[in-house]
Amino acid sequence: MNSPPDPLAGLARARREASPRGLTSVCSAHPLVIEAALVAARIAENPVLIEVTCNQVNQEGGYSGMTPGDFAGFIRALASRIGLAQSQIILGGDHLGPHPWRGLAAEAALAKAEAMVAAYAGAGMSKLHLDTSMRCADDPPVLAEAVVAARAARLAAVAEQAARSACHPAPAYVIGTEVPVPGGEREGSKAPPPTDPAQAEATLAAHTRAFAARGLSDARILALVVQPGVDFSNVDVALYDPVKAAGLAATLDAHPDLVFEAHSTDYQPRETLRALVRDGFALLKVGPELTFAMRAALYALDDIAQVLDGDAALKRVMEQVMLAAPEHWQGYGAGNERTQKMLRHYGYSDRIRYYWGAAPAAAGVEALLARFANADIPRPLIAQFFPTLHERVVSGNLAPRGRALVMAAIGDVLARYHDATSG
Repeated sequence: MNSPPDPLAGLARARREASPRGLTSVCSAHPLVIEAALVAARIAENPVLIEVTCNQVNQEGGYSGMTPGDFAGFIRALASRIGLAQSQIILGGDHLGPHPWRGLAAEAALAKAEAMVAAYAGAGMSKLHLDTSMRCADDPPVLAEAVVAARAARLAAVAEQAARSACHPAPAYVIGTEVPVPGGEREGSKAPPPTDPAQAEATLAAHTRAFAARGLSDARILALVVQPGVDFSNVDVALYDPVKAAGLAATLDAHPDLVFEAHSTDYQPRETLRALVRDGFALLKVGPELTFAMRAALYALDDIAQVLDGDAALKRVMEQVMLAAPEHWQGYGAGNERTQKMLRHYGYSDRIRYYWGAAPAAAGVEALLARFANADIPRPLIAQFFPTLHERVVSGNLAPRGRALVMAAIGDVLARYHDATSG
């Protein structure tokens, strides 16, 4: 069964009809995570939304080494291989703006951002989060709302033209300035306050004016990014509090064609995810938790290899890779050497996700999965190292092989989000 003609448009309609539902935004460029998301969509016969950030994928390759065209081609080829209809796939870009080039003067950084947005839209990536909130080298310390909105409208104009030139439908836009920086999470133990309702209204009004000034009054603004009061650090999670966010949620009543997008919803329990969707936060972004689950499963396989073979090679390789290039984990959590080691491997912020693409890391994962590809893992070791999957293995619903266990671990996170967003 194909997905509905426009599952994104249906989100606001469902809220108006008092039957709110949502859509999970899978924010990852890792092949195992993406494959798990595509398989889950095929089984559930649902649309799947996959997004990547400006740092992961851009016209210069990003840290994934892929351009938007490369990424879109990779997703579509993988979907064909596993039997998922192309019509079920929604591709998006997150934090599209000058962030990767913010060390340049604003005009130079925005020119590069224009090229990036054109590449995303030209590749048929149809949900674009325009984030121009960061200052560039010659900007004042704080950008005025009108400046941020004007820059977003400038990028939207480029995206509209690129989509037309490539014969793709016009993209749907997510706007908003109250967002965490790409790849960064909070530190400390206090939950962030929800966006002030007046600020949300001001952001929407500024973008509406800026789009109109560019002749883009008919451009489709799908959602507004706001802070519902959720976030996570390396060691704790701030849970959604519906009471504190009630005023913010009520602002949607005046905007029946709009929903909210919530970033950093990773590690939220099932009930708080459901509450977010109920209150109009229909787009739930999750990324680090998915690669966190993947890492946990790979490390569990590594522990099994230690028991069976006397060697846990993957942990050793990942430690070497991270120590050789510390820029992605240093500064994300304080402590002594032992604490730092714990955080870079096991922290909720999942800074290790930046290292899986390194050649030694990729080879280590491939070798580990190959080790457990052709022989069943003893059930007692699955009970020890994969306790949440043991019942499925014993009942015959899950193969006791390495890749199947890793995919199931990622799939369990996705299932929690599917349960919360399915209405």
